[in-house]
Amino acid sequence: MTQQASGPETTASPLPEPLLRIVEARHHDPFEVLGRHRDGDQDLVRAFLPRCHDVRILDTDITLTRIEGTDLFEWRGDGSAIPGHYQLGWIDQDGFECSARDPYSFAPQLADFDLHLFGEGRHLHAYRFMGAHLCEVDGIAGTRFAVWAPGAERVSVTGDWNHWDGRRHPMRARGDSGVWELFIPGICAHTYYKYEIRSREHGSIHLKTDPYGQAFELRPGTASVTHYPADYAWNDAQWMQARADNGWLHQPMSIYEVHLGSWQRDELGQFLNYRQLAEWLVNYVKETGFTHIELLPVTEHPLDASWGYQTTGYFAPTSRFGTADDFRWFVDHCHQNGIGVILDWAPGHFPKDDFALARFDGTALYEHEDPRRGEHREWGTLVFNYGRNEVRNFLLSSAIFWLEEMHIDGLRVDAVASMLYLDYSRDPGDWIPNEYGGRENIDAIHFLRHLNQVTHAEQPGSMIIAEESTAWPQVTRPVDVGGLGFSMKWNMGWMHDTLQYMGKEAVHRKFHHNQLTFGLLYAFNENFVLPFSHDEVVHGKGSMLDKMSGDIWQRFANLRLLYTYMFTYPGKKLLFMGSEFGQYAEWNSDGTLDWHLMEDPRHANLKQLVHDLNQLYRNQPALHQYDFEADGFRWLECNDADNSTLSYYRQSDEQMAIVVLNFTPVPRQGYRLGVPAAGEYQLQLNSDAGFYSGSDIPVQGHYHSESVPWMNQPQSIVLDLPPLAGLILLKTP
Repeated sequence: MTQQASGPETTASPLPEPLLRIVEARHHDPFEVLGRHRDGDQDLVRAFLPRCHDVRILDTDITLTRIEGTDLFEWRGDGSAIPGHYQLGWIDQDGFECSARDPYSFAPQLADFDLHLFGEGRHLHAYRFMGAHLCEVDGIAGTRFAVWAPGAERVSVTGDWNHWDGRRHPMRARGDSGVWELFIPGICAHTYYKYEIRSREHGSIHLKTDPYGQAFELRPGTASVTHYPADYAWNDAQWMQARADNGWLHQPMSIYEVHLGSWQRDELGQFLNYRQLAEWLVNYVKETGFTHIELLPVTEHPLDASWGYQTTGYFAPTSRFGTADDFRWFVDHCHQNGIGVILDWAPGHFPKDDFALARFDGTALYEHEDPRRGEHREWGTLVFNYGRNEVRNFLLSSAIFWLEEMHIDGLRVDAVASMLYLDYSRDPGDWIPNEYGGRENIDAIHFLRHLNQVTHAEQPGSMIIAEESTAWPQVTRPVDVGGLGFSMKWNMGWMHDTLQYMGKEAVHRKFHHNQLTFGLLYAFNENFVLPFSHDEVVHGKGSMLDKMSGDIWQRFANLRLLYTYMFTYPGKKLLFMGSEFGQYAEWNSDGTLDWHLMEDPRHANLKQLVHDLNQLYRNQPALHQYDFEADGFRWLECNDADNSTLSYYRQSDEQMAIVVLNFTPVPRQGYRLGVPAAGEYQLQLNSDAGFYSGSDIPVQGHYHSESVPWMNQPQSIVLDLPPLAGLILLKTP
């Protein structure tokens, strides 16, 4: 694809100012000059066709005359024979005969009401009128283009059909809304286009992709692509209804986090299509027992190495893996197989690429002008201006787009802390306090609250999950009680404490016992997800297996113990791909997972443990009904630092599960464990079992409680604790 920016054309003689502005490609309302007008008692037809000649109106005998020294052509006379939407014919610079209906014969297409709501930041479906949309106007097929660029002197639509010449199709400014629009007849699907923007302030020319584009060409190309209106026939009505009716609060949620580009590839090392990925991935996720897939961003992005977090297309699934309908098929297939889909979404920052949002109309439009507010120094990206209505509307409608149009079940909002704090990752003096002198980003807070209120109201049962790494209060509490309104929040503190503990040699763990118990002091302050995510297995941090202490046997045992701990601890679960079978190497986004490791029983058996933990977590209400409420958790023993053991019970309305964990490689024979009620307790899982590649020390399958008070409980049982292992027992009814 070749592109050229357009500059002013010199004229041989003075022209009236409106005509001169057309010739110099700087007119804000080309309809004032071009198209059909009444001039006294005559009709006037005028067209601007650079590098063309012999211009005529087809199906008539009318020929337009060139205005000397310009590429303006006009005709005056009795226009009664001219159709309402006439076609122009001409000879182009290469000698080809061309024709097209005159776009300047059409009335404005955008409704004032839409523009009004957009300007107030309250249009939930701005993507339905902004961007490029195939449609018919007065029975004539074409594409309607609309873009927000209030700092522009002129905006044009460019593409292959007009040789990327911004003089050819200038758009109409819609008053003080900052929105420009143009309906171009004959533009069909799969047409590459961009907007050429002339800055009012500097006269500079900027060639930009469509912020509301719903399709883009495959990288390294960056053009937006017109597309057919979505008419995908969804087959997930049952899933969507159940999602709205049942919600997520008391349901099991075990998330498999995936980077589509490196989970699996074809035999040539190329990316798979969304449809093939869906079939392979769904089978695998069902095999391992997860309830949800979370995708690292599939919003369009130019650089593979950004993993999607430097987004340039907020309304488009990346073309790396296929079309938008291919992606819809992916989500649909997941839903039909009982698997939810969560999408990572990055409204906290955007890249500086010249072709995208950065200084979109020659001004700091989507970002702040002052880099102390408008730039993330650490990431080399720009910060959205959440105080601007149209910017908030852009992000809000993006969220609605994915939830409503793509049936996504939830959005995991990336880097929320960077949005909340004005001094995030900044040196002293490199940030500007808010109006009250504080470091809180008040505009971002208002945006996040509004986002959560709107999405939960518009899409019942959907989830908005915060990656928020600080102690900001009430992240997951309702807005009307002062919270931010998120559904859930990643528990980064629990994750860091737990991984630090598991990395210590067993002999030293007794000195760090509080790293396991501290999290329960705040476990129910928020609705937490327990994340072992992609961020923990990349950039030199090592794989999950590599983080464990001890020799290779102990590392596998520790990892089995860690997963047993996570799946029985209060909160929803998240595990990054490859961690379920104990990949040795840290994640490499340029390759695929080391699937050959599954030939080793230790890795295959670790995956089997994850499957069994998933099944227990999903099928036993005691392990999930009260993930977010203190009523679902009680310590049995949290102070046994010398032996490095933990024990607790989880409960639902009608069920109780006992969990006991041994964080040393020393078997503990005859370990007395207090239990809260008399009765039978049946072993459900032993992470040290031989079929998980454990030591397979014999463990009794059933226990009858004794009337021996222990651990402040009225009853107790005696069991043998395997080394570096966890046991899960259920009280029989």
